[in-house]
Amino acid sequence: MPFLDTVFGKLLLTFATAMVPVIELRGAIPVGIAAGLPPAVACVTAILGNLLPVPFIMLLVRRIFDWLRDTRFFGPKIVWLERRAHLKGRIVRKYRLLGLVLLVGIPLPGTGAWTGALVASLLDIRLRNALPAVLLGLVIAGGITSAVTLGVIHVL
Repeated sequence: MPFLDTVFGKLLLTFATAMVPVIELRGAIPVGIAAGLPPAVACVTAILGNLLPVPFIMLLVRRIFDWLRDTRFFGPKIVWLERRAHLKGRIVRKYRLLGLVLLVGIPLPGTGAWTGALVASLLDIRLRNALPAVLLGLVIAGGITSAVTLGVIHVL
């Protein structure tokens, strides 16, 4: 039996997919359900996988950006990424933690835990305040994504 056909393989596939930037939870839940996991299990696994990189992003992103900003290749990309995060951070700046929950919780392109962690870090929101807000946003996004995925499967 191939590894990805086992329950552990399906869980690991869903968890790892959720850790990937851009794909995140929005892509991991459909992957988990398509692999044969129950929707609730796929959702919880994707939430945990998407949450895992958040503390590392928040704690290390400023140091990494400062280091890369001095390079010719990465410097302009870092400036662009910071500008984009500040633009996404307008709602977070206005509503603070509720804004962070909304930024992470609305499953649209350019939102999610990675963007939320980046914005929280650039706006100097402490990890102990940002982590629960990101988690709540992931729970909301997970519920929406699971419902949409199940609706699409039902229609097909």
